Amino acid sequence: MRLLHYTVTQEDDGRAVRSVVPRRFQLGQHAFRRLKVLNAIRIHDIPVRADRIVHAGEIIEIRLPSDLLQEDAPVSVPQQNLPPSFIRHQDEDLLIVSKGAPLPTLPASHIATDTLREQVIAMLHADPATFVYHPVNRLDKGTSGLMCVARHAHAQRLLTAQLHTGSFIREYLAVTEGVPRETAGIIDAPIARLGTGARRAVRTEGQRAVTHYRVEQTCGSRALLRLRLETGRTHQIRVHLSHIGCPIAGDYLYGTEHDALPGRFALHSAHLSLIHPITKERIALDEPLPDALSALLCKSST
Repeated sequence: MRLLHYTVTQEDDGRAVRSVVPRRFQLGQHAFRRLKVLNAIRIHDIPVRADRIVHAGEIIEIRLPSDLLQEDAPVSVPQQNLPPSFIRHQDEDLLIVSKGAPLPTLPASHIATDTLREQVIAMLHADPATFVYHPVNRLDKGTSGLMCVARHAHAQRLLTAQLHTGSFIREYLAVTEGVPRETAGIIDAPIARLGTGARRAVRTEGQRAVTHYRVEQTCGSRALLRLRLETGRTHQIRVHLSHIGCPIAGDYLYGTEHDALPGRFALHSAHLSLIHPITKERIALDEPLPDALSALLCKSST
């Protein structure tokens, strides 16, 4: 028997064991089923069920029997096939990238490689040691679509100053589980952090957060919403839509995971308009909804 361990990160906070364990330990479904039967998946030395929700900081222990070592237990986690990203605009001051999902925007303590930064470097054939990369409107790992990257500090300062003004316009498309009562509206509800984890929630003591929405399409119990941010709080759209009873499809943190959306949720940065920091010309781009998200509107959830 071999013991394997994984410390749950903020990225996996709120996910179920069935989602985290096969992915983080690179286990096939046969091996995962065997481990469940053997009570070999443990947290705090207690066997856990597949639907048990895990939280950041917890240590998942896998007691891998010898007959699975040859087939399913990796010595190291292999590189994953990353979703493609595309450069929609580039000049010497900024880039606008259509980011794939799931894909982190930046390296983090638990994500050293396999990020949008590495993809951009590869697309530009740039030198990683000297490449300058300053995301302006950062997108969550599970969100796809248009994102602006400044190529030097001066451009970053000027672009950041545009955020949350009429000069820097961001519109998103979201497929929701549930249809809003009104076809258009404004969600003006303060958002606060819950504890030390990644979760946020609407709380009276939170910071003001304002999201404008319009229903573009409905299909059974799902809706396609176009949203515009007036403020820019962490997880703002995700929290606000969950707050009105219409969580984003596949959002494991504020709704329910969806098998058709591995590692991501149905939120897409569809429109980006900004004033170029140097030339002062307006740049406006649109990015259509990805096929995987459009497919959710072909049938209602059951």
